[in-house]
Amino acid sequence: MPDQAPIPARETPPPCFSAEMTASLPALRSFARSLCRQRDMVDDLVQETMVRAWSSRHTFLPGSNFRPWLFTILRNQFYNAVRKQGRLVAWEPEAAERLLVQEPEQETRIHVADIEGALGQLPDNQREMLLLIAGAGLSYEEAAVAADCKLGTVKSRINRGRAAMRAIIESGEALPEA
Repeated sequence: MPDQAPIPARETPPPCFSAEMTASLPALRSFARSLCRQRDMVDDLVQETMVRAWSSRHTFLPGSNFRPWLFTILRNQFYNAVRKQGRLVAWEPEAAERLLVQEPEQETRIHVADIEGALGQLPDNQREMLLLIAGAGLSYEEAAVAADCKLGTVKSRINRGRAAMRAIIESGEALPEA
């Protein structure tokens, strides 16, 4: 069996590290309880403090005060949690249902397909006017210039095109050839 590589000295905790952590638990719980006054938050704070202390054990200087180091970690963790809770928003279930509901998109696709089909059945001059006005957003005057026709012709084609589209979509039948 090959020899395992020795653990670097920096990662080995001091011999009394675990014992001091365990001995500090009651005082940490008491301090956490005085800070937040919420039992579930107390448990979370103490647990997170112990995890952070263990993961930062290489930064602890042997011979220095262990308990103040732990209490500093706990206090910083508490203030971080308070800041984080300030950014969280409580959701009411009824409000969440209203806000998080996505409207079905199936009908929209059906309507778009109906409009495309009806547009395809219109005479070219009516289709062109509808696409210029409704599709491109041109005014009637701009459409008249673009199509090189009079304003009355534009209005007439738009009116006839809209009526034909409505008839095609409502009946579901093809427009008779003109």
